[in-house]
Amino acid sequence: MNLLTYEKSCYKEGKKYIAGVDEVGRGPLCGPVVACACILPKNYKLEGLTDSKKLSEKKREAFYDILIHDAISYGIGIISPKRIDEINIYEATKEAMKEAIAQLNPKPDHVLIDAMPLELEMPSTSIIKGDAKSISIAAASVIAKVTRDRMMVELDKKYPQYGFASHKGYPTKKHIEAVKENGILEFYRFTFSPISDLIKEDSEGVLNG
Repeated sequence: MNLLTYEKSCYKEGKKYIAGVDEVGRGPLCGPVVACACILPKNYKLEGLTDSKKLSEKKREAFYDILIHDAISYGIGIISPKRIDEINIYEATKEAMKEAIAQLNPKPDHVLIDAMPLELEMPSTSIIKGDAKSISIAAASVIAKVTRDRMMVELDKKYPQYGFASHKGYPTKKHIEAVKENGILEFYRFTFSPISDLIKEDSEGVLNG
């Protein structure tokens, strides 16, 4: 798959600044959802760059440093667990993406979005599995993933008994066992199962936050 197909189509239409947008963190039980919007130089290439989920942590970290150096502009949108509980993860993801796009300077002429449709002031294209089809979205995917992972590693230093550095907040068996043993912290998503189930089960409350 040529990762520049969508970008080149935009260039042919006379558009100069093409932003790719992606998010990470829709599935975890805790922590924020993080989105990145990224504008790369025209016809940009980075050997090996693809969907961040297909890359090793070491490779993502290496690409992250290159991308934030090479990018014309990038923005990060971070939506808290509290806000996720208030409006649901789908709406929170859209908010994160819009927040990231709003930070871009220059403003993009066109936005390529991974899967999700957004109402924006500029033209946009939603691409299913876009992080494996567009270099701009792949770049955003890597920056968002590394940004969120680093936040979870910092949480791990404060709460090592939960294992955030390894599972990054996703609902692994060890993670759920750690929650049952140590309690639910304030940055958990209280509307997400099994966290919501544990809260209901515990009539006295187990919030440690």
